[in-house]
Amino acid sequence: MKLLENAKLEAINSALCMDLDNCNTYIEGRLESYSCKMAGNDKRLFKTMNEENREAPGGLQALSPSVAFGYASSTSPIGTEPYTHAVGSHEEGGILCDTISTKTLFYLISTLNASFNPDYDFSAAKSAEFSRETSLEWVVQNVNSALMAAAGDKYGAFKQQLWSSLDDEICLKDCYIYSYNPDMSSDPFSEEGCIWSFNYFFYNVKLKRIVFFSCRAKRKDTMEMDGDMDFSYDGNDDLMFAGSSQSGRKKAL
Repeated sequence: MKLLENAKLEAINSALCMDLDNCNTYIEGRLESYSCKMAGNDKRLFKTMNEENREAPGGLQALSPSVAFGYASSTSPIGTEPYTHAVGSHEEGGILCDTISTKTLFYLISTLNASFNPDYDFSAAKSAEFSRETSLEWVVQNVNSALMAAAGDKYGAFKQQLWSSLDDEICLKDCYIYSYNPDMSSDPFSEEGCIWSFNYFFYNVKLKRIVFFSCRAKRKDTMEMDGDMDFSYDGNDDLMFAGSSQSGRKKAL
């Protein structure tokens, strides 16, 4: 997987790192865009996954149910079939809901590896650690609710710019959306002091691109701050940021 440079996403990433003084909480989030192009290590992982799953029926593996299963409307905003009937591999022209092809699973795992390299290795992750989200509306609502509850006006100042920049990069209406379910024992989201997290993959098959949106809230008394962060909003849909010692690809602690 190759990280694609995007100045708009880098600006959003700086704003997504928020020090909430009033509640001893630090928010760290990232939006990263990746090309689904295999490098040397990717090819080896894909070969291994194919060998391990060669006997999977139709090449498909089971996903965990989405937490939004009861919420989603009968027709997905990112598909053309009702949720209960949407089973299959989109590489073969169908709609994917409760199963995933080895190739798509490989893309998700490779994205996690690229994003959290070198501190974590997700190569052994299983399909049950992921879910398919069929409601873009629910995902947007879930993200906005979490960040507004935690950061309030700090998030509200750039919320619209976040979603417009994401849409410009990946074309949300054309995406398949997946979520990663932390195993709570060996990944970045199981670390001491982690209060909550969410992890979404926006996969555009035509563009052969994935945008990874990851965010977690941590108690400040359990982490060391690498440096001061500051950002301001100029009222004209532009983010201005300074004094940050972090890049858009903040390493896992």
